[in-house]
Amino acid sequence: MPKALFTATVESAGNLKMKCSSRDFTFHVDEPKNLGGTDEAMNPVEALLSALGACQCIVAKSFARQQKINLIDIQVKIEGELDTDGFTGINKNAKLGFSKITTKFYVKADNTEQEIRDFITFVEHHCPVLDTIVNTPEIVTEIYPV
Repeated sequence: MPKALFTATVESAGNLKMKCSSRDFTFHVDEPKNLGGTDEAMNPVEALLSALGACQCIVAKSFARQQKINLIDIQVKIEGELDTDGFTGINKNAKLGFSKITTKFYVKADNTEQEIRDFITFVEHHCPVLDTIVNTPEIVTEIYPV
């Protein structure tokens, strides 16, 4: 099975604001003012939640017809619970990342409630971002002097 390589580059755009680039696309992330940023963009964990929701919506729209779902509209709202005392160092025992992620699907489709529930289960089983969160990949770190 072929493996595709996806790449991204992140560089400083001042203070805690970061410029994120992949292919010909760019967006920024920042931190809210209460966490030391300038609040000019969503922060990395908000971007992660957005990536998860976007991936789930893309999977839903891509596979709806194949799964016999007459998908009219879909929206995903995601909440992530994070103890900021963990990454700020205030509580060394606190988890650094999300302790809970809740995904709420709002689906408009001409299907039964059970068909929609089964479809959302399909979506969750075919979402690469969700799979990456649930089944953590091997992480390799390389350092290069500049």
